[in-house]
Amino acid sequence: MNVWLRIVDTAGAALLLVGALICLLGVIGMLRLPDVLARSHAATKPQTLGMLLVLAGVALRLRSGMDLATLALIGFFQMLTGPVAAHLVARSAYRTGQVDHSELLFDELDEQLTREK
Repeated sequence: MNVWLRIVDTAGAALLLVGALICLLGVIGMLRLPDVLARSHAATKPQTLGMLLVLAGVALRLRSGMDLATLALIGFFQMLTGPVAAHLVARSAYRTGQVDHSELLFDELDEQLTREK
């Protein structure tokens, strides 16, 4: 194994470790944050970044075309579905009254919902 492959393997292992730690921080945030809106934030951004770092680490380890295409698809769908799912959870929590309105700085959804009635 030449030096270049060792460097790439070490970088892949480091990306895997950092991605896993960021995902762990997101999970801790989901457990520790007080309300649904803050938890949805912790459920999407750190998880997406951690997943992308893990995928980059795996890509550095595998290095074949089909594997890279599969990893790119996984990353694309993760970035597409994570924020949408968190948005839907937050919106349903708002509509069911599980959001403390006094904690919100701006409440644009309330104006939108009152216009719809």
